[in-house]
Amino acid sequence: MTMGTRVYLARLAGLPVFDPNGDRVGRVRDAVVRLRTTNRPPQVVGLVAEMALRRRIFLPIGRITSMDAEAVVLATGSLNLRRFEKRPNELLILEDLLDRRVTVQPEQGDGPEHSATVLDLGMELNRNTEWIITRVAVREHTGRLTRRGHVYQAEYDRVRGLVGPADAQGTANLIALLDQMRPADVANALQDLPDARRNEVAAAMNDRRLADVLEELPEHDQVEILVALERERAADVLERMDPDDAADLLAELPKTEQAVLLDLMEPEEAAPVRQLMSYRPGTAGSVMTSEPVILTPDATVAEALARIRNAELSPVIAAQVFVARAPNATPTGRYLGMVHFQRLLREPPASMVGALVDSGIDPLRTDTGLLEITRRMATYDLVAMPVVDSTNRLLGAVTVDDVLDHSLPRDWRDRDAQDEGAA
Repeated sequence: MTMGTRVYLARLAGLPVFDPNGDRVGRVRDAVVRLRTTNRPPQVVGLVAEMALRRRIFLPIGRITSMDAEAVVLATGSLNLRRFEKRPNELLILEDLLDRRVTVQPEQGDGPEHSATVLDLGMELNRNTEWIITRVAVREHTGRLTRRGHVYQAEYDRVRGLVGPADAQGTANLIALLDQMRPADVANALQDLPDARRNEVAAAMNDRRLADVLEELPEHDQVEILVALERERAADVLERMDPDDAADLLAELPKTEQAVLLDLMEPEEAAPVRQLMSYRPGTAGSVMTSEPVILTPDATVAEALARIRNAELSPVIAAQVFVARAPNATPTGRYLGMVHFQRLLREPPASMVGALVDSGIDPLRTDTGLLEITRRMATYDLVAMPVVDSTNRLLGAVTVDDVLDHSLPRDWRDRDAQDEGAA
């Protein structure tokens, strides 16, 4: 195995995994250690990798030929694709040990013990060709809010509380690792955590990040995380979700809880959510987003491109602008048409979007069903379609991801359900 004599395991998270031919087969998501009898250090038995369709599998350490700061390379392209399940005598580095509160004994003599937080674990190859945990990187607790303790490495046998009960486990370092992932990957990682740990990690995220992650979780996980938050915090997170996703999540709660959370939201944030919840399920009104990119006809191409360049917009929302008479917020004035971003790229920056609109595609009505929406999107090769009311005011837009979300089975985001289907 070509790698350094010591490998720090948390640093492997997110690295690509390649087969012997150089083809990428997934990404590292965690490392598995096996607890052993007496006080012998845990043995690292393999890595957990995430493959296509969010399936997590086990990679035995013996089948890995190299791992460094860039990638992990396998000795074989033949993999066991069964979903990884942790055994009773196994622990995961990121899930179970990172952020653990431990006590570090002094190197020599009778000096004081130090309280610290686990940042990483280092493994080394012993004489029996086993990878063993030998070092623990920790940050010392200072007891002062304004001063961060210094970071140092300690031998494994000096650390107490590493593999004990998990009631003294923080979230800071796991959050830092998750921040490097896309929301969908974070949602997938949260599904692997025990419920209490999942809720704790979710609560430690900032409102925007948690909102993005909730949108990628199965409905039952969304509900469990939301109700575990204080109501004021839950309302803040709902405000940062797309209105259609917030409406879908609230629809899973009891009516009384819906009312409480909507009342706690800022009125201007709650209004579109209330409106979306008033439409019949399975219609354009119930699945549309009320915040597409809307411009008046006298806006320039340069202004339109600046709007869709916003990094916070999803690709399907940024794929086109909708043109309507003032006001720009939904419901707008009279809807005029839409302009795809490719058309914007071909026109002079000073051109007005009112002269470029495609008005040949009839907009949707709020009561248009999902099947009809799908047919029309496929017919015209669109990723978004406008929704108008009886007076032709723009109310929002249905995007292709909205259609997919509501056309797939309700549990399509749930990895347990996917694995049962695959079996």
